[in-house]
Amino acid sequence: MSTQLAEPSQRTYGQIIKSSILVGSSSAANIVIGVARAKVMAVLLGPSGVGLAGLYNAIADLTSMTAGLGVNSSGVRQIAAAASSENIGVIACTTTVLRRVSLILGLIGALLLTIFSGLISTLTFGSDRYRSAICLLSIGVFFRLVSAGQTALIQGMRRIADLAKIGVWGSFLGTVVTVFIIFLLRENGIVLSIICGGAISLLISWIYSRKLRVASLPMKLSEIAGEVNSLLKLGVAFMFTGLMTMGSAYMIRIIILRDVGLEAAGLYQSAWTIGGLYVGFILQAMSADFYPRLTASVHDHVTCNRLVNEQAYIGLLLGGPGVLATLSFAPLVITAFYTAKFYAAVQILRWLCLGTMLQVVSWPMGFIILAKGRQDLFLLSDFAWSIAYIGFAWIFIKAFGLNGVGIAFFASYIFHILLTYPIVKHLSGFRWSRESKRTGGLFLCAIASVFCGLYLLPYAWASGLGILSFFITSLYSLRILACLVPINRLPGPLRLLVRRFGATAYDSFAS
Repeated sequence: MSTQLAEPSQRTYGQIIKSSILVGSSSAANIVIGVARAKVMAVLLGPSGVGLAGLYNAIADLTSMTAGLGVNSSGVRQIAAAASSENIGVIACTTTVLRRVSLILGLIGALLLTIFSGLISTLTFGSDRYRSAICLLSIGVFFRLVSAGQTALIQGMRRIADLAKIGVWGSFLGTVVTVFIIFLLRENGIVLSIICGGAISLLISWIYSRKLRVASLPMKLSEIAGEVNSLLKLGVAFMFTGLMTMGSAYMIRIIILRDVGLEAAGLYQSAWTIGGLYVGFILQAMSADFYPRLTASVHDHVTCNRLVNEQAYIGLLLGGPGVLATLSFAPLVITAFYTAKFYAAVQILRWLCLGTMLQVVSWPMGFIILAKGRQDLFLLSDFAWSIAYIGFAWIFIKAFGLNGVGIAFFASYIFHILLTYPIVKHLSGFRWSRESKRTGGLFLCAIASVFCGLYLLPYAWASGLGILSFFITSLYSLRILACLVPINRLPGPLRLLVRRFGATAYDSFAS
C-alpha cells in the first residue's frame, strides 16, 4: 500500500488513532481493574452470585434507559451541533437544558423503579422476595441518569481525554468500593455496591464537567421549550432503541434463568463481560469521537461515507488480532478473570467473539442513521434486531443449551449487517471501500479458520493455528497502520514512545 495518502485521510486516520488510543488506554486500564473486580466477585460470590449481580444491573440499566428518554445520547448530538456552530448563546442554552433535564429525569427514574419494584421482582425472579432490594436500586438509577447527562456534555464537546479519565477513575474507585462492600456483605451487598458505583460516577463526571467554561446567559421560555423539544424528539428514539437493546439483554437473562438456571446466568454474564472487553474500546471510541465528527459532516455524503469506511477499516485492523487472541486463549482468559468453576463459559465466549467482530463492521454504518437524525429508520432497525436476537436466543438455547445464547448473538449481527447496509446505502449512497472489503475478508477468514480448528483439530494443533494467525494478523495490522499514519501524525506520547524504542521498525513497516 502506498504511503502517499490524501491529506484529509491522513488527518482522519490520525484522529481515529488518537481517539482510539485515548479511549483504548482508558479501556486497557479498565480491563486491568475489571480483571481484579471480576476475580474477587467470582471468588466471593460464585456463579450464582455473579448471575444475581448481572440481573440487578440489567434492571438498573433498563430503568435508566426508560426514564432517561435517550437524552444522554441525543444530548451528545445536540451539544456537538451547537459546538460546531460556535454560537455562544446556542451552546449555553443546550448545556443548561441538558443538565436540568437530566436531573428531572433522574428523579422520575428513581420514582418509577420504586413504584414498580414488586412487579419487576415478580417478573424477574418469580416472586416479590427481592422487592426491597429493587427499591434501593432506585437511588443508583438517579445517580446514573444525572451522571449520564454530564458525560454527554463532555462527549459532545469532544473532550475525549476527560472522557477517558472519567472512565478510569470511575472504574478504579467503583471497584475499590465494590470489593470492600462485597467482602463484608457478600450477596447482601450487591445492591449497595451498585448504588455506590453510581454515586462515584456522578461525583467524577461533575468534577470534569465543571471544567467546561460555558457562558451563563438569560434564556427565553420559548428557547428552553425549543431545546427541550429537540432533545426529547431524538432522545425518545434513542430511548426506544436503547430500551430494546437493554430489554433484549434482560429477556435473554430471564430465558437463561428459567430454562437453565441462576448458575448458567452467571456463566453467561462472565462470558459477556470478557467478550466485550477488547472490542469494547473500539466501539467506545466510535461513540466518543467518531459520532460527533460524523454529525458535523452528515450532509456531505462523500465525506460521510469516507469517514465511515475509514472508521471501519481502523476498527478491523485494531479489533481483528484481539478477537483471534481471545478465541485462542479463551480457557486461560476465563480462568484468569474468574475461577475454574466458570470454565463452561468458554464455548459461549468463542461464539460471542464472532459476534463482536461483526459489531466492529456494522456499528460505523449504523452511525449514519443516527447522525442524520432518522428516528423512524433508527427505531425500525433496532426493533428488528432486538426481535431477531431474542428469537434466536429462544430457539438456540432450547436446541443447544447455554451455548445457544452465544450462537444467537453471532446470528443477530449477521442479521444486523444484512438489514443496515441497504438502509445506509439508501440514505447516503454508502458502499464499502476496497480496503475495508479486503481487510474484512482477511480477518473473517482467519477468525473462521481458527474457530473451526478449535472444534475439528486436536487442541495443540488448534492452539498453534490460533497463535500463528494472531501473530500474522498483528504484523499485517501494524504494517497497514504504519502506512496510514506516519510518525509525525501519531499522538504526542505515542510518537515519543515510537521514536525512543522503535522508530526504525515502524518506518520499515511503512516502507
